[in-house]
Amino acid sequence: MSATTPLWIGTFPHAGIGTQAGLGEGVWRVDLDATTGGLGAPRLVVETPAPTFVATHPGGRWLYAVGESDPGSVTAFEIDADGGLTPRATVASGGVAPCHLLVVDDELYVANYVDGVLGVVPLTPDGGFAPDVVASGRPAQTFDHAGTGPDPDRQEGPHAHFVALTPDRRHVLVADLGTDELRRYARAADGRLTPDGVAAALPPGTGPRHVAFSADGGRLHVVGELDASVHVLDWHAGSATGTGLQRVPAVPEAEAADGVRRSPSHVLLDGDRLLLGVRALGLRGPDAVSTFDVRPGGTLGAPVTHPLSGPTPRHLAVVHGWTVVALQDAHALVVHDAHGAQVARVDLPSPACVVPVVVR
Repeated sequence: MSATTPLWIGTFPHAGIGTQAGLGEGVWRVDLDATTGGLGAPRLVVETPAPTFVATHPGGRWLYAVGESDPGSVTAFEIDADGGLTPRATVASGGVAPCHLLVVDDELYVANYVDGVLGVVPLTPDGGFAPDVVASGRPAQTFDHAGTGPDPDRQEGPHAHFVALTPDRRHVLVADLGTDELRRYARAADGRLTPDGVAAALPPGTGPRHVAFSADGGRLHVVGELDASVHVLDWHAGSATGTGLQRVPAVPEAEAADGVRRSPSHVLLDGDRLLLGVRALGLRGPDAVSTFDVRPGGTLGAPVTHPLSGPTPRHLAVVHGWTVVALQDAHALVVHDAHGAQVARVDLPSPACVVPVVVR
């Protein structure tokens, strides 16, 4: 019998981004066959409003889910022995439309997209929300920001999209799509944060969305959602700053010449390759996963695209060598092999996030 790895799947409301939450969407669970890449039948584990991003505690006892709404929220679910989820506490996210979570030690960091606020939710040693936070119903810290970018439709103000920990763990970075910046926060010994300026200013109109550090910590790969590219930064640990080293289009030049506007989403590093979900806006697709060879020194080779069987790759994960992609508007979860060929697909309403279950 093949070994399986269960996956948590966060979802959007069934009608899509910006529609009414709390009408049946929730957190799903799907088993991935580690040998074949096959997917088991999805099951809805718990209904909860707009859990578009989920994260797990390393101890395996807790799952956290945003409520991407106005005002935003974060819920801590205790994972039952049978794989069920029991909500234990819900607190405000500190802003509007939380879209990303990062667990670091005894802190949960929350990126709120619409108003750009970063929230800090302290955790107990076993991973529950700290009693003071539960009592107040609010994060222990919130940090807003100011600024704009040249795109009046998408950069009219700050939009926090992703939270990352620097390799030396001394700082937290926030990718701000609205201001073309990587905001920097210094971490104290207890995990609390202090604003510490800007780690990198990207070219105007970049729209930084998600980031990934290289394994050696010397390079930082930043997805430009608005300029449809990957920016490779030289990361200077001593000053906690990044300087531009390379910019690579999200798709090959020949494909980019077709006039279709591309919108990259999630990025991750898998050994010596970088994977990027790419959405083709409008009806002219196809959407794809682009892969880039990571060269010695951390620069990237030219992209190679692997078409997807549906639109809107919102998030992806590599599990046992299989690339699992959440196709939001196709209402499906798909699995590709290392060569980009699809090996499995299951229907699932509005998937937005893929996170392997932590086995206790």
